[in-house]
Amino acid sequence: MGKVRYFMGRTMATVGVKGVARLGLVAALLVTGLLLAAPSAQAVTFDFTSDHCTGGCGTPPFGTVTVLQNGTTVDVTVHLNSPNFFVKTGSADQQAFKFNATGVVLADITVDAHTPALVAATGAFNGDGTGNFAFGINCPSCGGGASDQFNTNIVFHVANATIADLTAANNLGNIFVADIISATSGGGTGNTGPVDVTGAAPIPEPSTLLLLGSGLAGVGLWGRKRFMGKFMRSRV
Repeated sequence: MGKVRYFMGRTMATVGVKGVARLGLVAALLVTGLLLAAPSAQAVTFDFTSDHCTGGCGTPPFGTVTVLQNGTTVDVTVHLNSPNFFVKTGSADQQAFKFNATGVVLADITVDAHTPALVAATGAFNGDGTGNFAFGINCPSCGGGASDQFNTNIVFHVANATIADLTAANNLGNIFVADIISATSGGGTGNTGPVDVTGAAPIPEPSTLLLLGSGLAGVGLWGRKRFMGKFMRSRV
C-alpha cells in the first residue's frame, strides 16, 4: 500500500510539474509576443486640421504626420492629402514643415532623399501666428510661392529622441506646421499658408504591455510555487 501511495504521489507530482511547465511556457510565449508587438504599437498619426491660409485652404484634414518610435530614433512621415501641395512662403518662415524637439540638435536629424532635395534647419521660426518652432524641413532650391510646389511625402529621422520629445505643443498649442497651397493640381492656383496640428494624439504605452507580460509570467511562477507547497505538505 505504501508503494502504491508513493507511486501515485510521484505520478501526480510529474503531471503537476508538467502542467506548471506548460503554464510557464505559455506565459513566456505571451511575454515574447507582447514584446515583439510593442514597437509596432508606437506609431502615432496626427491630422493637419487647423487652417491659417489666407482665404482658407479648404476642408480639413489637409494631411497627416506619422511618428514611429524605431529604437532610439523617431521616424517622421509628413503627407499631404490631394489636392494640397507643399510650397515655400514667408508665412511659414520658408519651411515646408516645422516642428519642435526636446533635447535634439540639428545633427540628429537625417532627411531621406527627395525630389526636390530637402534639408533640415534650425532657428527661431514663428511665422503667421502659429507659435514658436525651433526646427524645420525646407527646399533650398525651390522658388518662392507655388513656383516649385511638390506633394511627395517628406520623410526624416530624429536620432536620440522619443515620440514625446517631438510632440509637445508649442506656446500656442500647435505641434506641427506645414506650408501648403490648396485646391491645385500643379497649376499654381489656390490659397497658400500654414496648416497645423493642434492638440495631442494618444501615445501608446509600451510599459502597459510589459506589465501585462510580467503579470502573466508571475502567474506561472505563483502556480508552480503553490503546487509544490501543496505537494510537499502531502508528503509529510
